[in-house]
Amino acid sequence: MEQAHHHEHHEETQESHHQDHRQGGHHGHHDHEHMIEDFKRRFFVSVGLMIPILILSDMIQEWFGFELDFAYEKTILFVLATIVYVYGGWPFLKGSLDELRDKNPGMMMLIGLAISVAYFYSVAVVFGYGSGHDFFWELASLIVIMLLGHWIEMRSVMGASNALEQLVKLLPSEAHRIDGDKTEDVPVSELKEGDRILVKPGEQVPVDGTIIKGRSTIDESMLTGESVPVEKNEGEEVIAGSINQEGSMTIETTGTGDSTYLSKVIELVSEAQQSKSRAQGFADRAAKYLFYIAVGAGVITFIIWFLLGYSVGTAVERMVTVMVISCPHALGLASPLVVAVSTALSAKQGLLIRNRTQFEEARRLNAVIFDKTGTLTQGDFGVTDVYPSASYSEEEVLHLAASIETESQHPLARGVLREAEKRELKLSEVDDFGSMTGVGLEGKVEGAHVQVVSPRHIRDNGIDIDEETFAKLSEEGKTVVFVLKDGEWVGMIALADMVREEAKETVEALRERGVRSIMLTGDNQKVAHWVAEQLGIDDVYAEVLPDDKANQVKDVQADGSKVAMVGDGINDAPALAQADVGIAIGSGTDVAVETADIVLVQSNPKDVLSILDLSKNTYRKMVQNLWWAAGYNIVAIPLAAGVLAPFGIILSPAIGAVLMSLSTVIVAINARMLRI
Repeated sequence: MEQAHHHEHHEETQESHHQDHRQGGHHGHHDHEHMIEDFKRRFFVSVGLMIPILILSDMIQEWFGFELDFAYEKTILFVLATIVYVYGGWPFLKGSLDELRDKNPGMMMLIGLAISVAYFYSVAVVFGYGSGHDFFWELASLIVIMLLGHWIEMRSVMGASNALEQLVKLLPSEAHRIDGDKTEDVPVSELKEGDRILVKPGEQVPVDGTIIKGRSTIDESMLTGESVPVEKNEGEEVIAGSINQEGSMTIETTGTGDSTYLSKVIELVSEAQQSKSRAQGFADRAAKYLFYIAVGAGVITFIIWFLLGYSVGTAVERMVTVMVISCPHALGLASPLVVAVSTALSAKQGLLIRNRTQFEEARRLNAVIFDKTGTLTQGDFGVTDVYPSASYSEEEVLHLAASIETESQHPLARGVLREAEKRELKLSEVDDFGSMTGVGLEGKVEGAHVQVVSPRHIRDNGIDIDEETFAKLSEEGKTVVFVLKDGEWVGMIALADMVREEAKETVEALRERGVRSIMLTGDNQKVAHWVAEQLGIDDVYAEVLPDDKANQVKDVQADGSKVAMVGDGINDAPALAQADVGIAIGSGTDVAVETADIVLVQSNPKDVLSILDLSKNTYRKMVQNLWWAAGYNIVAIPLAAGVLAPFGIILSPAIGAVLMSLSTVIVAINARMLRI
């Protein structure tokens, strides 16, 4: 209930955040932190003032059997209560006005009504315009508990997303611009279309462009999801944000600033984040009904008591009692307490919840879309098959390849080395090591000229290999490298992005729960289907362009399915934002993590199951708590109105307060039970 109000605020913060972001600011995030600080400050000031208000209150004095009587006692009480009402109650009074403007009463108007009625009635009593007790202590305790509820909840709902800041950080801020025969470093913002830029090995590409000189392999996995670094030659396109791995190259700028691919991704994330539905928790609906019930019951109570011949003072006191009692403290804490416990629990289980509303939606999921690279697979290449030629053994082929690969940083090389380590092979020294640009590596091992090369080199030089086996491995989408010794083929090694064992178990467990698993990847059809077969996934979308991933999510959502997206790359960010629940693998890029609703800190896809369970249990506890909180009202309002007055039973504000405290305690205990 407060949640819903808070989420609206949260969404507004996000929207303003995106706008600020485009203007180069980070206001959104700071606004959110500033709001949390503001509630904390108001809470502590109000607690400090509540203590003297309680001591000075007639009703509390009656209960505890002591009496304070000194000059200006009531004036001091009035001043303290006024400060609490104005300073502590300000967020609720302001919220009431907003809800009134929207003609949509909710928790804010309910709290605003209770504290305003209590305050103005008490002022009248203190200054002798009314009979009975003042409600200043009720006012103070209500404001303190509601501020606490808001503060707990806002701390649980992590601040507005930094996704866009993270994306912008990915772009280098400077570029080496070639001007005639000299090179100068200039800010990327100064580059224009047609500028020539030098990109050195290991650097990020600063702008979208076309290679006009040089060739290299480029790691685009963060941007496109393609697991293997891509070879690029003159005339081919490169994307801003990708990493140049080997050679130097000169590129001609084709897109700068807003027109780059990365900026388009930024735009997509921003749009998807803003278009998220504003989930209205049903605590908010409860507050809406309670508001109407409180006003209705208050008015009816006044009319009936007045018609029965009681004085206006008595009728007003009954009416005020009903209105004050009808704002349940417990309702304000029902959701935030469960939220706080479930946030702590989820953190223990390695789940970082960034968006509460979406986390609560996870209980309704029908489909989970997994990105392949780095989520279902390890994102690291491993050797799946070694095929030696007739006169060599697997170990010999691996030994030659791994000896050469020790000098390389390429992902495929690391895969071959890991396999050699696993088989405990002793590697040889390499002399005259060199890179054959675009086709492989070479060097001298034990006096022989050894090359580890791509299929292209084999084709270009017409070398004889086992074509049938090569065709079979290619069919499975594996990457194959060939080992040559003195120009003669000695064997081939097939590598693939290795499937995670836990991914297999996750898919199986989801199927048992009636949730379907779908794979989405930028990788080619063959690779995707090979991985899907290993995991038992039936639905596969392969060769999906990054900016199309969000559309694929929309397609799955089209039949009303609730969809979660699990991913780890920049290319997944728009899809994570589009899904009903975006889940990022913690080891992924900062951008994916910042766009997601939930982050799996341990990067284990199995944690998706924990999310489903925790979401169901959290929701169940919230429903129970709301019933406890509302149940108090169902009993207290008629009693406060005087339904049992003919039998001499009238609920005094004091007993109302005891009942209210009791329901608050029950709600708090029930929230803790979530741990069990």
